[in-house]
Amino acid sequence: MSIIALDHVTKRFGETIALNDFSLHVESGELFGLLGPNGAGKTTAISVMLNLYPADSGSIQIFDHSMPKDELTIKRRVGIVPQHVSVYDQLTVFENIQFFAELYGFKPAEAKQKTVAALDFVELTPHQKKRPPELSGGLLRRLNIACGIVHEPELIFMDEPTVAIDPQSRNTILENIRELNRRGATIIYTSHYMEEVEMLCDRVAIVDEGRIIAEGTQDELKDQVMTLETARIKVDALTPGLLERLESLDRVKKVDYDEPFLDVSLEKDTPLAPLLDVLHDEQIRFTSITVDRPSLNTVFLALTGKTLRE
Repeated sequence: MSIIALDHVTKRFGETIALNDFSLHVESGELFGLLGPNGAGKTTAISVMLNLYPADSGSIQIFDHSMPKDELTIKRRVGIVPQHVSVYDQLTVFENIQFFAELYGFKPAEAKQKTVAALDFVELTPHQKKRPPELSGGLLRRLNIACGIVHEPELIFMDEPTVAIDPQSRNTILENIRELNRRGATIIYTSHYMEEVEMLCDRVAIVDEGRIIAEGTQDELKDQVMTLETARIKVDALTPGLLERLESLDRVKKVDYDEPFLDVSLEKDTPLAPLLDVLHDEQIRFTSITVDRPSLNTVFLALTGKTLRE
């Protein structure tokens, strides 16, 4: 079932088209990555889904309810972890989380129970009496998450939740995200860290200039841009004429030698048996062989012509 269904959505700011015929479907239980260079439209897309910016045209359905017609019904089931930490400096960690729980309609006693659970989930219980200015960047990010998920939402939007934090806090937050997904939450995740998306996300949409230009599993996206694979073979030695013989094989495009590695560029899905037969005939011993596929970063660069941080 599609929890999110955006069809042909357009959003303009004056003469600027921020979303241009934008369509997106996300299924229940997915951990979905939304990738794009700065200014591509990712945050605008999230804002339009939540009716923070009303769409100029198109259809938005969340939980089979229409946005903005059923906005209050939808938002009770949604959690938001914004890119910029949004907490109150004058409140303690505990009071901040409890405040957000009460915003979602929980009475004080139940809000307190939810707060205790959220504190434990993000491992902030030892810091619950501190105020935000006393926290490190990583602890602030965890507080931001706790405030966004204290009401146990079914759908969570996470916009750059690990920006500018230490590796230990990043690992804790990534494990929190996995656990939320294991518990059944559908998560929309944006990040400037490509490796996070590769580790976390079931499917990915690549956004550029207000459009989704590619969408699918990571393997499906890689297949869209991959025409060559590289077989890297660690060999003990070369024999005269070996490189030329390998290059003469069908579907082999190029062979390089950087001692002790042979790098053989092949058309995608080329069987390796002919390569190994040549090495056997030449009595060349090899100790390892790997086939490299493109990374998600390579896919992103190929499709947008930009790096993620541009």
